[in-house]
Amino acid sequence: MNTQLRRTAVAVAATAMAVSLAACGSAKEAGGNGSGGDDKKKDGPLTIGLLLPEDQTARYENFDKPLIEKRIKELCSDCEISYVNAKEDASTQQQQMNSMITKKVDAIILDAVDAKSIAGSVNKADQAGIPVVAYDRLAEGPISAYTSFDNEQVGKVQGTALLEELGDKAGDGQIVMMNGSPTDPNAAMFKKGAKSVLDGKVKVGKSYDTTGWKPEEANKNMSGAIASLGKENIVGVYSANDGMAGGIITALKSAGVDPLPPVTGQDAELAGVQRIISGDQFMTVYKPFQPEAYAAAEMAVALARGEKPETETTVDSATTKDVPATLIEPIAVTVDNLKDTVVKDGLYTVEEICTAKYAKACEKAGLK
Repeated sequence: MNTQLRRTAVAVAATAMAVSLAACGSAKEAGGNGSGGDDKKKDGPLTIGLLLPEDQTARYENFDKPLIEKRIKELCSDCEISYVNAKEDASTQQQQMNSMITKKVDAIILDAVDAKSIAGSVNKADQAGIPVVAYDRLAEGPISAYTSFDNEQVGKVQGTALLEELGDKAGDGQIVMMNGSPTDPNAAMFKKGAKSVLDGKVKVGKSYDTTGWKPEEANKNMSGAIASLGKENIVGVYSANDGMAGGIITALKSAGVDPLPPVTGQDAELAGVQRIISGDQFMTVYKPFQPEAYAAAEMAVALARGEKPETETTVDSATTKDVPATLIEPIAVTVDNLKDTVVKDGLYTVEEICTAKYAKACEKAGLK
């Protein structure tokens, strides 16, 4: 394994936002993109709506939800949180948004299933004076704030890691690109970032946009790529996340590919980390969930109180310009720096990673 993997992204500054917070029970109703309002006072505690997109990826239920809820409660102990999960169904999420609007919640944190189709619901929220914080994915419509990672940089980190691991083998065969869901705008940015590094350096034999980020779809696509290209001709696989990497690796093993080519990933899922320990998966991208989740909570509480969140940058969506944004840098993780990243940060304990199945590999990696 190439031990020269770039680690410049390892230093991640936690994004503590300077948000001035008033008393919980006397919020202004924000209106018109969260920038103003009618100065009416609301009696009783604030309610923050939290809409997450799916439960197939471990991060949402295990990290994003509890971290967002924790930070909201720290900022506003009597705030109420109304949580729903769309389970990868765009129409369900539209209904959930409409329900939040009917309930007259004070702000919404939205991680969109489909960034385009949710725009109508975001517009309804805006018309009702309910600010919307786009979380992780840049939803269209008049959103009031946005927090995510530098998603093109995620793709660049993945592409750079793959290219450096391939070394002289980069020109010997072809790679397969397993991109994310076509309804997720982040997937397009991951792909754009990766291609900015890989184009002209490797030959892409097959490229797929994977419906719903589903591992079984990635497995099916990878099996098709092996049949089309020939297993001996595949020198690497760009996988946009860890869940798909699991499906890809299963397909490679089923086809008798040995040794496995380097396979990328993202999200630092426990199963992905364990595959890195065992040598099945080459790398993942660790996106520290706490600063992203905390930024969303801070933005939502500020907006619910009629205040403007203070951010350092702005972004443009397809429909809205100059959206206040907090963007967080991703970290490339391989077996060489697992201990100094996901373990050091407390994402997982050594005991969680190093179960009996991975004990020997953990010893070799210096985790035990």
